[in-house]
Amino acid sequence: MSSESPGFELPLRLLMAFRVLIDELHAELGRQGHPDIRPMYGFVMQAIGPHGTTAVELGRILGVTKQAAGKTIETLERIGYVQRTPDPDDTRRKLVRLTPYGLDALARSARIFDELRANWAAELGEDRLHALESDLRKMTPATLWRLDTPGWFGTL
Repeated sequence: MSSESPGFELPLRLLMAFRVLIDELHAELGRQGHPDIRPMYGFVMQAIGPHGTTAVELGRILGVTKQAAGKTIETLERIGYVQRTPDPDDTRRKLVRLTPYGLDALARSARIFDELRANWAAELGEDRLHALESDLRKMTPATLWRLDTPGWFGTL
């Protein structure tokens, strides 16, 4: 192979790095009491946020249909990560809120991501990892929270 990599390798390497981190996160979450959580649920739970949302709003944020959002809400409710409650401002609507179990999963995820980053820093060196992060910030939009990834991928 020449010193120049083919153009298609960059997105594949970025995707593989994402996959490695996410797989390691979910393996650790499983060990810490969250064996049923799946990668896509993280986007959904972030979109629900600390104050809750409706299925319609969740679908809009995620870039999926209300029906797709509703199916995911049903799954997350069944495994204990969310609950539906009446909207105090409009009794016709239901709010989807994270349960304490869901909030625990998000808190653990944040700690585990910090540990994974520390592992990368130990392997690559803090300076190189910082440079990589800096370069990625230059090449990507300023906002980290593009939660519409499920819709962009085409399914939820």
